[in-house]
Amino acid sequence: MNIQSKPRAMTRRQLLKNSAAAGSAFVVGTGYLAGADAAWATETSTLQPRTMATLVQMARDIYPHDKVSDEYYVVAVKGYDTPEAAEEVEVGIAILDGAAQGKGFASYLDVGWERDRVDILRQVEQSPFFQKVRGGLVTGLYNQKAVWPIFGYEGESFSQGGYLDRGFDDITWL
Repeated sequence: MNIQSKPRAMTRRQLLKNSAAAGSAFVVGTGYLAGADAAWATETSTLQPRTMATLVQMARDIYPHDKVSDEYYVVAVKGYDTPEAAEEVEVGIAILDGAAQGKGFASYLDVGWERDRVDILRQVEQSPFFQKVRGGLVTGLYNQKAVWPIFGYEGESFSQGGYLDRGFDDITWL
């Protein structure tokens, strides 16, 4: 009897080991991207996982919030992982790579400081790609109900009688 073995998926232990060895914020594999802390992962269907990692870091640099974990940024940029958007995203990443002085924006992220990445983003902020990603992040990131408590936002108030009689001035984070 000839039994063919299926390729084994990466175990959680292997994932953690690889991420610790890589020393980066993301673990990039064939068709997936995971947080180095292994708390989240996402599959990519059209984009290369390294491209998705660059988009996540780009999103974090455009709208930085220390209390918001990468998994929410992944959700915000996941909409670019489509056949319709892939070409524009790849071209946009190539623009970032060019602005990173030949180092490649993705590899620059592994060693660069946030202010260095922001300087690169400022160089390309007038590009249609940057404007599209920045604009999409406004709704992609801040419309996630799971992040609202992080910012102290309680959601819409109309269905509960409005803010006026519900402590509209009780916000503590301003």
